[in-house]
Amino acid sequence: MAMSVRTAPPLPLIFLLMIQWVSSADWGVSYSPSHICALNDSTVIMRCTYRYPTGYQIEKVFWTKTLVIDHEDYLDLSNDTEYSTRLQYLGDKQQNCTIRLSHVTLNDEHMYYFRFITDKDMEYTGVPGVSLTVTDLQVESPERVTEGDSVSLTCKSSCTLTDGATFIWYRNSQKILTEIKFSNKLFINPVRREDSGRYKCAVDGHTRISPAVQLNVMYSPRSVSVSISPSGVIVEGDSLTLRCNSDSNPPAEISWFKGGTIVGSGRIYSISKISSDDSGEYKCKSINEHGEKYSDTVTLNVMYSPRNVSVSISPFGVIVEGDSVTLNCISDSNPPAEISWFKGERKILQSGETYSITYIKSESSGDYHCSARNKHGSQTSAAVNVKIMYPPRGVSVFISPSGVIVEGNSVTLNCISDSNPPAEISWFKGGTIVGSGRIYNISKISSDDSGEYKCKSNNTHGEKYSDPVTLNVMYPPRNVSVLIRGSGVIVEGDSVTLKCISDSNPPALNFSWFKENETSAVGSGQSFSALQSGRFYCQAHNQHGSQRSDTVTVTVHPRSRWHEVFVITVECGAIFILVIIIIIILLFIIKKRMIVKSEDLTEEPLSYYNEDPALELKSTTSDLHDTLTTVDRRPPEDS
Repeated sequence: MAMSVRTAPPLPLIFLLMIQWVSSADWGVSYSPSHICALNDSTVIMRCTYRYPTGYQIEKVFWTKTLVIDHEDYLDLSNDTEYSTRLQYLGDKQQNCTIRLSHVTLNDEHMYYFRFITDKDMEYTGVPGVSLTVTDLQVESPERVTEGDSVSLTCKSSCTLTDGATFIWYRNSQKILTEIKFSNKLFINPVRREDSGRYKCAVDGHTRISPAVQLNVMYSPRSVSVSISPSGVIVEGDSLTLRCNSDSNPPAEISWFKGGTIVGSGRIYSISKISSDDSGEYKCKSINEHGEKYSDTVTLNVMYSPRNVSVSISPFGVIVEGDSVTLNCISDSNPPAEISWFKGERKILQSGETYSITYIKSESSGDYHCSARNKHGSQTSAAVNVKIMYPPRGVSVFISPSGVIVEGNSVTLNCISDSNPPAEISWFKGGTIVGSGRIYNISKISSDDSGEYKCKSNNTHGEKYSDPVTLNVMYPPRNVSVLIRGSGVIVEGDSVTLKCISDSNPPALNFSWFKENETSAVGSGQSFSALQSGRFYCQAHNQHGSQRSDTVTVTVHPRSRWHEVFVITVECGAIFILVIIIIIILLFIIKKRMIVKSEDLTEEPLSYYNEDPALELKSTTSDLHDTLTTVDRRPPEDS
């Protein structure tokens, strides 16, 4: 024990030593026990009593973990932040100095001292103090045991717990009820594979539990089986997993077999995109150092939609109208597929793998295909073309564009023909061949291309002509010219007739007359009467365009007196000559009748009078007609 004395006036050293020696029997601190071994996170009670001489009064009591020379450096644990919330003083200021320290940790491992101070400046520290050791529990177990061995597990700590400890055991967090209760040893004899697990121990009344220790019980594989995921129907293209379930320790090595052939290893055998080729019986083998075992077999029956669908045709080769034809639909599927038949896009009512046509007609030509379907999908075959031979028919010509055809346009004649094999096409304009091929094209049509066209369709089985079609090419006026009736030279008061001639389709119906150097028309219609001198031209119009003629010259001379006399003389002469001619004709007719009467009297043959004198006269008589004279054309002068 140690005691420190504090007095106001200094005293001789020998006196102080005497006081300490004399008083040591009256001062003291007792700890019970002086060594404490506690579990981590548990609560510790440090029991303590103290004494001091009569006549002193206690002013302050506290616990500390430091020993210093200067009494002012003693640290009161109740003022230490690490202890203030965990330390509780259970004693008094008389004799009891017991404390409780909760939630102890490894950092709390120290020597602890009790110290008190009296009213006469006397201070006392109980030395040596209480030694605190904090420990954790730990399970001690063999690393590996074999099924049937005897096993002993021990719950150990770094020091002997001060309190009489009773132990609790846990396996996989479940409390174990053993025959030897509250022992720090756990006996398992014999050990079984079911005893494998994580073992822990604890002290009864304390929450602290030891870390878990794994007890591995070794044994050979058992309960080997195969599970399939996903379960149920397996469809081609799915991802499939086979899992080998095996109970063994150490874990077994897994091998996979399809039939008698090894196909993989590992607990899981995956097929990412299963196909029909993966169908079959599978099993796994589980093996470790203690033995091996096979699973029962499982069967993979892979369902798949129809594939490799095709159509075969019999007889193979040329098919002639009237033959019997059989089509057969071939497909591969699981389960077997239902078959439907199509001609083009139209479904045929007949079903089944075979489609027969007993007497085939040309109308049966076309593309045939079959569709195979089961609950997992469908597939359509490629089409087979059934070709039936026959001569050309339905030959006709189609004109594009339809409607009015104008000179300069592009025109296409298309020969439409139904035949097998395809026919050779020839084109005719009238009776002349002008081209070949299904299409006859005229890039810039002209009026010369007008006429009747037809095509001839010819193959090895016959030929046929289309009905003719007419190309009537429309074009604007062209070759426009002016014709003058009579002479272009007239006298004042007379007129000359001008006629506008043109070539167009349809014929021009609209004509305009112009006098050179004048902007306004001077007349209209196909004929125009000119009354004055000048250079004249016409312009012809139809709905496709217009064109003007070259100019013609009309000259008008002033009328003279001798000319009037001449005109009157000519007119009178003409009348006189006309009267003479009429008289001659009448005399000729009278004479002819007399001759005929005389011939009747003399019974002359009628053939004598075959020739008609009147007709002879008529043939020798010059016709009176107007002479159309084309006047010299000159291009209009630039105005």
